[in-house]
Amino acid sequence: MNTHRPVRVLSRALSRALSHSSSAAAEPSFPLKNVTKSNFEPVLAELRRHVAAADFVAVDLEMSGVTSAPWRDSLEFDRPDVSYLKVKDSAEKFAVLQFGVCPFRWDSSKKSFIAHPHNFYIFPRQELPVESPTYEFLCQTTSIDFLAKYQFDFNVCIHEGISYLSRGQESKALRRLRLAYEDESNLKEVRDAPLVKMADTLFTERMKNTFTEWRDGLLRNRNGGSKFQGISNDRQQHLETIFFKMCPALSLNGFTSHQLRLIQLVIRRHFQDLSYVQVNGENSCQQHLVVHTDSEDDRESLMKEVKDEHLRQAESKVQAAVGFRHVIDLLSSEKKLIVGHNCFLDIAHIYSKFVGPLPSTAEEFVSSVNEWFPHIIDTKLLLNANTVLQQRMKKSQTSLSSAFASLCPQMSLGAKSTDLAFQLCVKVEVQVDDLRSSNWNSGAKHEAGYDAFMTGCVFAQACGHLGIDFEACLPSEKLAHNEKLKQHINLLFLSWNKGDVIDLTTGNKNAMSVGSKKKQRYSEISFEKIALIWGFSSKLKAQEIRECISKVFGPLSVVSIYHLDESAVFVQFKKQKLVSDFLSLKDTLERNNGPVAVLHPFAGLLEGGNTRAADYDTYKEICSSPNAEVLFADQAEAFGIQWKTKLVEAKASLDSLECESSGVQNNALDPASKVDEKSERKDMDNVQSDSSSAHVSHFKIIDSLIASRADKVRTNM
Repeated sequence: MNTHRPVRVLSRALSRALSHSSSAAAEPSFPLKNVTKSNFEPVLAELRRHVAAADFVAVDLEMSGVTSAPWRDSLEFDRPDVSYLKVKDSAEKFAVLQFGVCPFRWDSSKKSFIAHPHNFYIFPRQELPVESPTYEFLCQTTSIDFLAKYQFDFNVCIHEGISYLSRGQESKALRRLRLAYEDESNLKEVRDAPLVKMADTLFTERMKNTFTEWRDGLLRNRNGGSKFQGISNDRQQHLETIFFKMCPALSLNGFTSHQLRLIQLVIRRHFQDLSYVQVNGENSCQQHLVVHTDSEDDRESLMKEVKDEHLRQAESKVQAAVGFRHVIDLLSSEKKLIVGHNCFLDIAHIYSKFVGPLPSTAEEFVSSVNEWFPHIIDTKLLLNANTVLQQRMKKSQTSLSSAFASLCPQMSLGAKSTDLAFQLCVKVEVQVDDLRSSNWNSGAKHEAGYDAFMTGCVFAQACGHLGIDFEACLPSEKLAHNEKLKQHINLLFLSWNKGDVIDLTTGNKNAMSVGSKKKQRYSEISFEKIALIWGFSSKLKAQEIRECISKVFGPLSVVSIYHLDESAVFVQFKKQKLVSDFLSLKDTLERNNGPVAVLHPFAGLLEGGNTRAADYDTYKEICSSPNAEVLFADQAEAFGIQWKTKLVEAKASLDSLECESSGVQNNALDPASKVDEKSERKDMDNVQSDSSSAHVSHFKIIDSLIASRADKVRTNM
């Protein structure tokens, strides 16, 4: 009998595998609404209904990249304000290629959530009716390769992606349109343009005769009661008499743009009762007309009507170019709870792409975002901050895919199980159009629509484990105000590496003090005790830099050294005073450059003459620069050139101001001018000293110098 047991076991295993594969084959693929510009309008109308009825809306974004340089990645030595600057840089430089939106509505009759996953392809295409700069964005090769690995369709994105305008871009475009239609300077240029070529002179004279003949014919026909007739000579193929706004008009066909400008000139110089009009005809083709009016009042009324119509048409084109931002406006106006996973960068992208330029500080950003989206919850923070959920996760990773696998195993595996351990805490069904399903294969990960669905499912299960009874909730009760969720609303990870959390309601920034905080390599980082060094020889290692400094300031003077990249390091000293001592000693050695400097322990660090050093605030200033250099040393050099240029320009402008003042002229005979000159040199020496020791911000140095010299100019004046 023992010999038959392995056969039976193998038989059962094969039968289970076959039954599982057949059931899996019978399961439909994950239902997902893919949206491009071709079906955007009808889908938007449906989405409005789904969002209005939703209890919460999950979102997810797929971008063209995350970091423009290795040193711009999130680092443990990043202060919260620096972390924001790095997120800001990423959101400004990279594009959003896919936007997932998934409203979730509780269905009391089925005792389950109904999810409506939408996968929007978006692309920043230029569709404005006025001239404006074309869009530019960076692509990070690792991100593009990652998307390609998961079968991202770049052709659909580029050719069929929905364009968009931010609120700021829309306002700017509308202002430019109104200015364009109010400004008649171009018409004056046409009227006053001299005729240089003989061909132009002949053409204008011929058109003058033609318009005179046509107008006189109108008057004769009106008195005689006969019908309008077209031009009867060989120019009939170019000119045709029609009615426009109840006025007789001559349609101009087949003329070049240069000839049309000459026609405008003829009309303006020689005809008070004729007007040149350009309108949009059928199929958006421009139609050029010469219209006859009986009086000056009729002419002004006609031109105003045409101008207003042009403006309305252009404004409608701007409205059409708003595109995907209508979805963002919808989410904002409905004030629904927005659910994301590790979503601070997502929110920054949403603001940058659809609201306006990102503010320069996290505090300003928080204040503005809270007006647009008053209720946001981050499932990654929720899973790490709550002990009940940590126990449920069994200390597994809190990435979206891991959280989905832990909390929603049935949906993650694409299979149904009777095992109690696999039973969902909260049921979820999916509906796309008229198809509603609770049984499907798992979707494509890292597709924004499916990732938004996973985020919403993780949140729904988390709420269930927290004891939130959706059945007991009143229809009027908003999930964002639930007592068990209140403490987690509007808290986002500003930096996941350090556990820095920012409160979108108050703007407060704190390290996460509850839950499983990510283990850090460096503890007790004190930013006041940090010096930044860059531009040293690439052969130098962290240990060698530590030894150079320790030989001067003592073996315990350096707490830690952290590489930003191969060209720069952070050095954390034991005491804050050692930062200024180090910067001053380095500056002194570089100024002297004698035998002592060559034999000094810093000689290896300063070798090559390109080593620079500064305090932590200079690091923040460099991070705020929009430059996109790969190496930090190159970024710092580009930043330094910028502020030095600003200093030179400021000095030149002050010199010009001094020359214009009468006091400067009199100072040539005034002994006090020599005193001012010495004082000025002293100011410049102080500026150079301060900038080299990096105790003062470069911009503060410039401002103080400008203020000092401006005061002297006013005194002389």
